[in-house]
Amino acid sequence: MPEPAAQSSGAPRIVLAFDFGGRRIGVACGDTVSRTAAPLSAVPAGAAGPRWQGIEALLHEWQPALAVVGLPYNVDGSDSGMTSAAREFAAELARRFALPVVLVDERYSSREAEGRLKEARESGLRRRRVAKADVDAAAACIILERWFMEH
Repeated sequence: MPEPAAQSSGAPRIVLAFDFGGRRIGVACGDTVSRTAAPLSAVPAGAAGPRWQGIEALLHEWQPALAVVGLPYNVDGSDSGMTSAAREFAAELARRFALPVVLVDERYSSREAEGRLKEARESGLRRRRVAKADVDAAAACIILERWFMEH
């Protein structure tokens, strides 16, 4: 996983990815050189919206050049119940932090994340139980991996 640091012109560009949800927002980090992603954490969210202080702390620590936000669609590609909220989150993220934000189709990312974590636990690579926040952060990792594949 990349180390948090200020970026110079020759350094890898750090990218943070967000898996937006009504209760938690999963966060992952990667860089454009290795094109790998690693889950970081999940930031609480609720009726009042995301806990922007937690997001701000992660942005300050990692200083990303770009943010990637997962856009939830239905299986048929139509907007889901969460699509507009995810778009609003992405727009607010860009506005608050003057950060370029791109949207990536996140269909099945949570299911894929659950599968990866379950497999790691069964193989012994992961010892502790899988919490919902772990799934959200792993889903953000998958969203970032998809962005790397597209670019």
